[in-house]
Amino acid sequence: MQTLSESQKAEISHDALALKNILTEVAKVIVGQEHMTRCLLLGLLTEGHVLLEGLPGLAKTLAVKSLASAVEARFQRIQFTPDLLPSDLIGTVIYRHETHEFTPKKGPIFSNLVLADEINRAPAKVQSALLEAMAEKQVTIGETTYRLDEPFLVLATQNPIEQEGTYPLPEAQLDRFMFKVKVGYPKREDEKQIIERMSSQETPQVQQVMATSEILSMKKKLNWIYSDSRIDEYILRLVLCTRKEISIDSGEAELSKLKELRGFIRIGASPRASLFLHRASRANAFLDGRTFVTPEDVKQVAHEVLRHRLILTFDAEARGFDSDQIVTQLLSTVTIP
Repeated sequence: MQTLSESQKAEISHDALALKNILTEVAKVIVGQEHMTRCLLLGLLTEGHVLLEGLPGLAKTLAVKSLASAVEARFQRIQFTPDLLPSDLIGTVIYRHETHEFTPKKGPIFSNLVLADEINRAPAKVQSALLEAMAEKQVTIGETTYRLDEPFLVLATQNPIEQEGTYPLPEAQLDRFMFKVKVGYPKREDEKQIIERMSSQETPQVQQVMATSEILSMKKKLNWIYSDSRIDEYILRLVLCTRKEISIDSGEAELSKLKELRGFIRIGASPRASLFLHRASRANAFLDGRTFVTPEDVKQVAHEVLRHRLILTFDAEARGFDSDQIVTQLLSTVTIP
């Protein structure tokens, strides 16, 4: 077990408070939706891309813009449309008559925080260009490859119901997103507060409270967070049980339930799910000011990490099951070592 000094523990506590200040600033503009803003912050802390799925008018775009305002980071919003070209995203090369040379003109992808608004409206060529940036953190323009600055984070939004004129995200690209966050309607009290706040003469403004260098420093400190081997085993069990490899040391009742759940899953989660679940659990503990990961940390991020990585069988869909229900059943069935 890694032993931290008192100064390191104090740094984690101090950084956790600083991160909470970001949430406080965002809350000046975004009423409710605490889970969404927390997931956005976890994505920023780990540089894990986040996909926000929700109906129009739920402040998805505003939440991302508010987060960018609270952090000293270059921000670009890209409205994805069916006629968008890869060059509109990553840039192109331009011939200059004065020098008789081709020079690169970098696109909006060269930012720290990139909001891909309505990402599923862009065609396959644009999706593949974005995939390279998300996966490799680099972009190829012409014959030259350029590294993207750190931190680099894609925060994408999509509408779950309006499918006309959309291009469903390929499974390879969905797997690149650490989180898929479902954004729901605000509570009655929150919506009343939204009306009161937005009808006032002075609109709340988000103040910058953190520099980019601080975020990068915190990202390195995630390695200080202790994750016991039993936590790692728990994460491994959750992910492997979505595949054919069901834990052989499970009890008879648990094994029977897991086999039933596995029958509803056509394709399980990839090894990237294990890595993201481990990293997100550490970040969740860090945000709470703790120096160690608990099973509750894993459970708090499991739905966001796993829901878009499970492809269900036709039988499961016919019965009305969705991936969230499967993950909930997994969490209640898989025992903690």
